Amino acid sequence: MGVKCKPIEYRWDGALLPQFGISAADIDGLYPRLLEIRDQIFAHELPLYESGGAVPADWQPLDAGFIELPQRLLSQYQAERENSELGRILACAKRLRDQVDRVVVLGIGGSYMGARAILESCCQPYYNEWSRAERGGRPRVYFEGNNVDNDHSQALLQFLGQGRVARGVEDRWALVVISKSGGTIETAVAFRQFLAALKSSLGDAQERLPEFVIPVTGESGKLASLADALGCRERFPVPDGVGGRFSVFSAVGLLPAALMGVDVVAMLQGAVAMNERFRTQGLGDNPVLDYTAVSHLAEKLRGHHTRILSVWSKSLEAVGLWYDQLLAESLGKHEQGALPLTVVNTRDLHSRAQQHQEGRRDKLITNLILDSWRYDALTVGSSVHDQDGLNEIAPKTLPELMTAAIAGTNQAYREDGRLTADLHLPAADESSIGQLFQMLMLATVVEGRLLGINPYGQPGVEKYKINMKRLLA
Repeated sequence: MGVKCKPIEYRWDGALLPQFGISAADIDGLYPRLLEIRDQIFAHELPLYESGGAVPADWQPLDAGFIELPQRLLSQYQAERENSELGRILACAKRLRDQVDRVVVLGIGGSYMGARAILESCCQPYYNEWSRAERGGRPRVYFEGNNVDNDHSQALLQFLGQGRVARGVEDRWALVVISKSGGTIETAVAFRQFLAALKSSLGDAQERLPEFVIPVTGESGKLASLADALGCRERFPVPDGVGGRFSVFSAVGLLPAALMGVDVVAMLQGAVAMNERFRTQGLGDNPVLDYTAVSHLAEKLRGHHTRILSVWSKSLEAVGLWYDQLLAESLGKHEQGALPLTVVNTRDLHSRAQQHQEGRRDKLITNLILDSWRYDALTVGSSVHDQDGLNEIAPKTLPELMTAAIAGTNQAYREDGRLTADLHLPAADESSIGQLFQMLMLATVVEGRLLGINPYGQPGVEKYKINMKRLLA
């Protein structure tokens, strides 16, 4: 089970502008501090987390478990196969594929955003619309429990056949409910509603309900107690020491991914490969430290407090939204932290680009670029109706148009002194996405330490929950 990954590449040439940018000397000057933080993580924070020793107050919480989680899961799988956590995840996914045609994943924040990003980046763009045969027998996947939106919840319940008894696999569905505590109101309410509908759909076979409810939760808490009361056949852990937004490589992300037929082993191998680059590589070949250096210096030296992730593929939009949460919850503390914003191009060149080109100079734009595409290149094509004047570019393909759009946009920004950097993915596949997730999680932790902010925990999120519960009571 060797790690074989074509590496992602980070290039910051567009941030090195003589008058408006940051200099190579600035980056060189910050590097010793970044190396100190990297050493601190591996020499002190990670061993302290793994030993369960007393954590200093300014390091609490210390949710560093995500760093070694991919390697731990792979090693356990290699040694124990079907008895390992990953083996059980794969077996559960196979069982559900044989029994149901739809799965509803209930979760909010980190309990669903990673899984959604995996679905959109690694699966066919219209995965849910394909026939069961075209999906290889894999179930359609839908996400709820991430809002209290009446109409969307009602519409999904109706689509699932509310009030109708399932007569076979084509009608049958299952629930994967993800919550460490079970106390988050959006997910808890949705679970109650969808559980009632699932029970009704089983008709006279309601004793089978535990087969079709898969909790991913902590060892104790409201959801764990509910799972016990229901007699759920299978249950997977949200590991201690892994915060929600860092949990994509736990069962939180891996179980939905396995249901979709994603190669979760390749994704974990990508994450392990990124860990190795972070540990061993220096300036220019360490995407974690390079990305952190450019992002931090753009903010501190140039006042670029808005961080644009410009994704050049629709399939990467959900990856950007996952990163929005990661950055906002991790660094948005003590009146610090850049504002994350995801845009999809070329779509958003016709909405936000005007502001990026001529608005305030407070933005660093990182282009997330695919170097290869899933399908064969589609040509513009010639036509006897050339009123649109496209015959002159008839042989050009959509990937060629995209490449020209990226180069043209970067040139326009550069000519106006707008800072850019490029992050290249070999493809929208499991290995690349695994590398990307791990890179961005590690970079967020490093930048938090650089700012003097604990990147773990999200105390500000709890305030709305307290007020909401008080008002409902």
